[in-house]
Amino acid sequence: MDTFRGTTVIGVRRNGVTALAADGQVTIGQAVMKGTARKIMKLRDGKVIVGFAGAVADAQTLAERFEGKLDEYHGNLPRAAVELAREWRTDKYLRRLESMLLAGDAEHLLLISGSGEVLQPDGDVVAIGSGAGYALAAGRVLMKHTELDAKAIAEEAMHIAAGICIFTNDNINVETVS
Repeated sequence: MDTFRGTTVIGVRRNGVTALAADGQVTIGQAVMKGTARKIMKLRDGKVIVGFAGAVADAQTLAERFEGKLDEYHGNLPRAAVELAREWRTDKYLRRLESMLLAGDAEHLLLISGSGEVLQPDGDVVAIGSGAGYALAAGRVLMKHTELDAKAIAEEAMHIAAGICIFTNDNINVETVS
């Protein structure tokens, strides 16, 4: 899950709330080019949140396609995710896009990749990007050993990842849906 450098995104579901958190760092090569990027978007009037790791233009293209699939399937997140993954894997243009997505609504948290995966994580925590391993480990520990809500777990896991991963900063954006 950490094939893309320059960002970290974590998704957490707890007690009917889905939270996505991402850092704001954009890294090109070994240089930090921006520290305040927003890598989480709200779709479908705020009912779906999407976070991305990878090439920004590619991720925005995928987010636009994903929003179209959400509209086509009347907001059914799992169905829209499967259809996006299918199109992403088989379309000549889309399969060249280098990004991964996390998507969540009030009931689901999914990882969507260009190789056709649509995964709902065990334990309601998933992470992508360069600091994914750190954020995922922190998120799992916080889920197991605290009563923090989804937003607090996502934010704290990101701060932990930012303290370890040089491609992740502590300018954290968090969005939730419930």
